[in-house]
Amino acid sequence: MKPVRRQRLILIALMVVGAGLAAAFALKSFNENLMYFFSTTDVSAGKAPQDALFRLGGMVVKGSVERPGDGLMVRFKLTDFSKEVTVEYTGILPDLFREGQGIVANGKLDGRGVFVAEEVLAKHDENYMPPEVKASLKKQVEGK
Repeated sequence: MKPVRRQRLILIALMVVGAGLAAAFALKSFNENLMYFFSTTDVSAGKAPQDALFRLGGMVVKGSVERPGDGLMVRFKLTDFSKEVTVEYTGILPDLFREGQGIVANGKLDGRGVFVAEEVLAKHDENYMPPEVKASLKKQVEGK
């Protein structure tokens, strides 16, 4: 085999390996940052991961918002009208957060089965509800 041809084959092989490694790193990064949505029924049924971030959505149960202590910690319950999950969040809640409204929270479950939120997202106006929450609530209502 001629030296020039061998060099070209080696160069092509290195480019293929490099492209494969780049694709593998991109997919690994994507999977690590992917956050799945779960309803309160899914979480109550044990379908949500115990050690990974995920999104939890539902309606804030009326009368469930508590502010224990003087800090920024707030505790409330979310429901999909079938099951309820307790959520704890430390921080400033969005202006649109209130009881009886739909929200989506990002976080993970702790050892007590409480969802510890890192971020709370509230609806934009009276006519908007996050699509995941709307689908989850519709599924629960139709299932009854």
